[in-house]
Amino acid sequence: QVQLVESGGGLVQAGGSLRLSCAASGRIFSTHAVGWFRQAPGKEREFAAGIIGGGVTRYADSVKGRFTISRDNAKNMVYLQMDILKPEDTALYYCAARPRTFISANARDYDYWGQGTQVTVSS
Repeated sequence: QVQLVESGGGLVQAGGSLRLSCAASGRIFSTHAVGWFRQAPGKEREFAAGIIGGGVTRYADSVKGRFTISRDNAKNMVYLQMDILKPEDTALYYCAARPRTFISANARDYDYWGQGTQVTVSS
């Protein structure tokens, strides 16, 4: 069982930066793929970025070059550094984990979810 808790969301102006954190419990967390998903009002949940234990990453085209995902397995933490934020990045951001070494962009492939943290980007 893995429990996830996100933090770091907030209100920022367009062009600004935020760093989201995902704290995980569970001693086998290092073997899980972790993804950041986001959901805007009235829209489906979408994949933003993912990472596996060895550090391999994957990004959605919409965030590539602006977001950076990283993890610290010793601390059971995953981070999402978000730079050059745009109003369209406004959403509830979720951390999710799955006991696989493949990063899926499909939310249904993830077994564990956090409660989400709100990111609002003003124009």
